[in-house]
Parts: sequence; structure tokens; C-alpha cells
Amino acid sequence: MNPIQRGAAALALLAALAVQTSVHAAEPVFKAVTPLAPGASLSFPADFGAHPDYKTEWWYVTGWLAKPDGKPMGFQVTFFRSATSHDRANPSKFAPKQLIIGHAAISDPANGRLLHDERSAREGFGLSYAKVGDTDVKLEDWHMVRAADGSYQVHLDAASFKLDLKLAPSQPVLPQGDRGYSRKGTQPSDSSYYYSEPQLTTTGTVTSGGKTVAVTGASWFDHEWSTQYVATDAAGWDWIGANLADGGAMMAFQMRSKTGAKLWSHATWRDASGKITQFSPDQVSFTPQRRWRSPRTNAEYPVSTQLTTGSTVWQVIPLQDDQELDSRRSTGAVYWEGAVTLERDGKPAGRAYLEMTGYVRPIKF
Repeated sequence: MNPIQRGAAALALLAALAVQTSVHAAEPVFKAVTPLAPGASLSFPADFGAHPDYKTEWWYVTGWLAKPDGKPMGFQVTFFRSATSHDRANPSKFAPKQLIIGHAAISDPANGRLLHDERSAREGFGLSYAKVGDTDVKLEDWHMVRAADGSYQVHLDAASFKLDLKLAPSQPVLPQGDRGYSRKGTQPSDSSYYYSEPQLTTTGTVTSGGKTVAVTGASWFDHEWSTQYVATDAAGWDWIGANLADGGAMMAFQMRSKTGAKLWSHATWRDASGKITQFSPDQVSFTPQRRWRSPRTNAEYPVSTQLTTGSTVWQVIPLQDDQELDSRRSTGAVYWEGAVTLERDGKPAGRAYLEMTGYVRPIKF
């Protein structure tokens, strides 16, 4: 067989293998989030790590930081793991079975604007991954890893800033919903497994504009994984995670329909003594007080909001109005996510992060 014939035979074999692969390729079947059995709970440290049998997952950190001059700034870092429809039995190291996506931002009123960045890559080759067993997520030169003492190291080089932070736990893990099973809609399948770590003592450095400054503060950590996070008629959500001034912690959210009506809501409040109160959908409401219109997308966000949890009313006030993030190059979404303060009875009550999605167009996963 001459070289031309050998080449033709090789191409024919590759074509046959491609056809065979396409015939036998199977889209993955992901696990459904279901209520935990009586007496069951999330399992640590395993649940700190990745859950590739579920479609979507994220590790999310927000916080308030103080610079040496005492002026505040906010930051946000999120790592997403998103399973694709690619056949998981494909042995190729190049097969894009999992995508790793990162979002990061700093909100610094002294600069008058939000700095943010995003990136994405397929998992593989030790360059980008989300490991099972404990938190260890990497996206090229962005990295978040949990140490044996429970602290997190966060490092990232963004386009216009750099973060090097250590987040040390000061409180126990806070399971959300029913021991970590968090309903997001009227159907049990509209749900996630979800826990938080509030009041993380935060130290490190922030670099922007060519200047590196030491920072201290407190952060909030969320970890969620799910297969069907939002109902088909949901447009998006409003969510807040608050480190309260008295040492307590509160999380609240509402899912909104495409008409703007509330589909579902929930809140968890752990007070300074450690007592946890769960609030049902009829006890949680977000009432807009003031809206801000984005000059880029023309979307209107209720940046100042009245949050009600049971008989308690909180006033939510933004650190700055323009905290809109455009992540259409990675997740396809445009959303508002920024540092806010809480007031209760006219007095400062805490610092938090507010996230509002689905105001430009309905969110999709």
C-alpha cells in the first residue's frame, strides 16, 4: 500500500470511528435534587467539593473590605462548574464534559465605578478544574482552595485588578432550607443543595490602578449545586446574604416570574446566640424603594429595597448604584450584584451583598 493509499485508509478509519462515536454517544443523565431523608444532612468535607453528577454548581464569595484609610470597598468572586451535554464516557482528554467559569468584581466608590472580569474554559490538563472531596477550584490563574483549618485562599489576576485573600471561619456552616435542601419553586425539583459560611474573617491585598493595599473585613461564602435551579416560568431572582452587625447572619431570596410577580421566597436568620429561624414564602417579601436605570442596558434595578422577614423590616441601601455586571461572554447573563448596607429601625444593622438577575432578560442555565 503506497502512502496515498495508507492516508486514505487512515482517513476512512477516522471517519468510521466518528460515525460510530456519534451513533453511540449519549447525553448524560444528571441527578435530581431531592429532599433529604429524615435525620440526614449534608456531608463534610465531601460536600465542600464538586458534585459533577449534578448539572450546575457554584462557589460564591462576597464581602466588605476596609482599606488602610478606612474607606470601604466590596468584592465578589464566583466559580461556576457547568456540565455539558457531551458524552461522559468519551475517553478523550479534549472532550468538553465540564466548563469552569469565573466572575469577579470590586466595588470601590473612591473610584466611582465597578471593576469586573470574567473568563471560562473547559476542565482539563490541570489548568482548570473543580475537584471532588473538598473545595479546590481553578480557572487558569484564578484559584480558590480550602485548607485543613477550614480557611479559604482566593487568588485571581483579573484584567484591571488582583485579589489575594484569606477567608477564615468564625462560625459553623449554615445549611440553608431544610438541612441544606433549598426549595426554589412550587415543584420539589426546583431546588438546590445549599449551605453558607457567614462572617468569614478576611485579610489580604487588593491591587488596582497599579497600587496594592492591605485590606481587612468580613465575607460571606455560598456553595450550591443543582440540576433544575429555576422553574420554566421564572425570570430571575433577588438574593441577599448579610453579615449582621451583632454577629448574626441572614440570607433571603425571592424567585420572580416573567411578569415580575413573586413565585417563591425564603429566608434563614441565625441570630447572635446561634438560634436559626426559617421563614416561609408568605413571610418574605422584597419591596422596591428606589430604582436605578443602567446607561448600558437600559434595565431598571430596585437598588434600594425594603426586605421583610416575618415581623422584621430591613432597609437595603447600595454602596453605589452602578454595580451591574455584563457576563454575556461567559454565562450569557447581565445582572446587578453589589455591596449594600442594612438598616433596622433606622439604625445600621449589617453589611451584605445583593444580587438581582433577570432584569435584562430571563435567566437561563
